[in-house]
Amino acid sequence: MIYDYHQDDPKKCTATRLEKLHLAQPLYNLKQIPRSAIVLNPVSNITLSFKDRPLIQKYGLVGLDCSWNNAETVFLENIRGENRRLPTLLAGNPTNYSIRGRLSTAEALAATLMITGFSKRAKQLLEVFNWGETFLTLNREPLREYAETPSDRMIERERDYFPTE
Repeated sequence: MIYDYHQDDPKKCTATRLEKLHLAQPLYNLKQIPRSAIVLNPVSNITLSFKDRPLIQKYGLVGLDCSWNNAETVFLENIRGENRRLPTLLAGNPTNYSIRGRLSTAEALAATLMITGFSKRAKQLLEVFNWGETFLTLNREPLREYAETPSDRMIERERDYFPTE
C-alpha cells in the first residue's frame, strides 16, 4: 500500500507508477493504514528485520511517498501502524544514485520485501524501472545479510557495510 503526499513530479514518481500498474494499492487517507501494518518511516527508532515478515503477511506493508525535501515534517507525524526504518542502503534510482538512504518509494518497498523474504515480489516491483536491477546490484550483499541478521544485531551489521564517518 502507498500513501502519496503528492509532492513529487508525477512523471518521476515511483509510487504513481506502481499504483498505475496495480502493483501497489493507493491509500487516500492515513486512517486507512491498518494498525499493525509495517509502515516505512526513516525516522523510526526500530529497524526493519526478517522478524517483521508475519506482520507484513497479515496486515500489509505501507510506503509513504513524499519529497525528500519535506521528509522531516512528514515522517515526524504520528503515523499509525508499526513504524520501521530500513537499514542503510544505496539508492539505485537516477535522481539519488548511490546516495545512502535516499531511496525511492519503490526501492524502499522492494528492500523491505527482500529483507523479509518476499524476493519474488520485490523483483516484480523493480522490474518496471530501467534502474531496478541497479538497485539490487548495488545492495546485493547488504540485503542478503540484513535478511539473515537478528533484529538486535541489525545496527551492528549496518555499520559493517556503511561505517559512520
